[in-house]
Amino acid sequence: MPVTIKSAREIELMTKAGEILALVHKELEKGLRAGMSTWDVDRLGEEVIRSYGCEPSFLNYNGYPASICVSLNHEVVHGIPSKKRIIKEGDIVSLDAGVIYKGYHSDAARTHAVGEVSQEAKDLIRITKESFFEGIKYAKEGNHLFDISRAIGAYAEKFGYGVVRDLCGHGIGMHLHEDPEIPNYQMQRRGMRLKAGMTLAIEPMINIGTWQVDWLDDDWTVVTRDGSLSAHYENTVLITEDEPKLLTVI
Repeated sequence: MPVTIKSAREIELMTKAGEILALVHKELEKGLRAGMSTWDVDRLGEEVIRSYGCEPSFLNYNGYPASICVSLNHEVVHGIPSKKRIIKEGDIVSLDAGVIYKGYHSDAARTHAVGEVSQEAKDLIRITKESFFEGIKYAKEGNHLFDISRAIGAYAEKFGYGVVRDLCGHGIGMHLHEDPEIPNYQMQRRGMRLKAGMTLAIEPMINIGTWQVDWLDDDWTVVTRDGSLSAHYENTVLITEDEPKLLTVI
C-alpha cells in the first residue's frame, strides 16, 4: 500500500477522530482503578467510543475480540480483556485504543500507574513518553522517517532499557495500519523523506529489561521474554510544513 498524503478534508476528519480518541483516553484514565477487571476497562472504552458516534478500530480487527487492548505489567501490547483479570494496586496498565470517525482512524496508547507503584515503574512510564517526544522532534517535512526511529531508540537505551524490535508504528488513515512501518530503534538507512500530509502512528514500546518479546498462546498478547515491566506511549501524528501536530492530544 503506498504511503498516502491526506487532503485538507481527510486531515479535518482525522483531526476529529484524534480529538475523540483523546477524550476516550481521558475517560479511561479517570475510570481506571484497582479491583476492576480488564473486561470492565474494555466495556467502558467501547461505551465512550460509541457515545461519540464512532466505532472501535480494534474490535474484530484481524479477529481481535475487544475494543481496547489492556496490557498489564510485563505485557507489552494486545492484552485481551477478561472478566477474570483483575487490576491490582501497584500494577501498570497500558491502554491502546483506536476510533473510526466517518471512515478515518485514529490510534493512541497510554500507560498508567494504578495507585502507588515502584519508582522503577514510574521512571519507565515517564521515559517511554519522553522517548516519543524525542522522536517527534524529527517528524518534520524534509526529514527522514528513520530519524524518528533513531531518536526514540537512542533516548530509551540511554537508561539501559530494551526497545522492542518485533513491533513498530505505522501509517494510518482510511486503514488502521498503512505504510510506512516505523521502528523504534536505529536503522541502517534513513528511510523515506517525510512530506506534509502524512499521518503516522508513532508508538514506542519500551521494556525495563531485554527488548525481546514472546507471544502467548492466544496469538495476541505480547509479553517481555524476561518478565520485566513494559510501557507503551502512542499518538497519531500529522506531518506539516512546520511542527508536527499531535491529533490524539487535546
